[in-house]
Amino acid sequence: MHFLWADHAYLRVGFTNAHWIGPDMVRTNQPWPFQLAHWKKKGIRTVINLRGGKGSFYYLEKYACEKLGLILEDFGLTSRSLPTAQEFRDAKALFERIQYPALLHCKSGADRAGMMSVLYCHFHLGQPIEVAAQQLSMKYLHMKAGMTGVLDHLFEVYLRDVAPKGVPFYDWTQSEDYDPAAIKANFTASWWGTLMTEKLLRRE
Repeated sequence: MHFLWADHAYLRVGFTNAHWIGPDMVRTNQPWPFQLAHWKKKGIRTVINLRGGKGSFYYLEKYACEKLGLILEDFGLTSRSLPTAQEFRDAKALFERIQYPALLHCKSGADRAGMMSVLYCHFHLGQPIEVAAQQLSMKYLHMKAGMTGVLDHLFEVYLRDVAPKGVPFYDWTQSEDYDPAAIKANFTASWWGTLMTEKLLRRE
């Protein structure tokens, strides 16, 4: 019951927020077991969970993946803070080693899924950041105006201050110049965006 109501799973029975973002990756919101079975039939081999390994949703998902023979990868992210240098390394390594086709998801399929989709498009597909960053948009229900807009701010800072110097995005994240706390401190969400993400939509 917790999964159904507290996790808003009832909203995801008929809506998956699913989008193929490359030839071997689809992004979605939190899938139900029957939806995982559907993706298994579509050829999905690996499921990347961006929500962490606790909660009713996780045990249900883990059981379903084991039953279906899907590989479950846990890669916890937050939509209110920026990835650390280590998390960027881990994300890059993840995309290099997993079995494809793969599915990545968070709760709504909007914010953390958006961030990870940017990294997939950049690290795995080789898209420039200005193109890959389009994975963070209202098309996928991402709210730039709220607290989750700090994710957009990261790429805006890179494109404005770092890219013109010819420094690759990954190299920047591994350098002493990358300061996620300072970047977050310089970001201000709008009041109405914050109302949407924190009170109405209750994004994780």
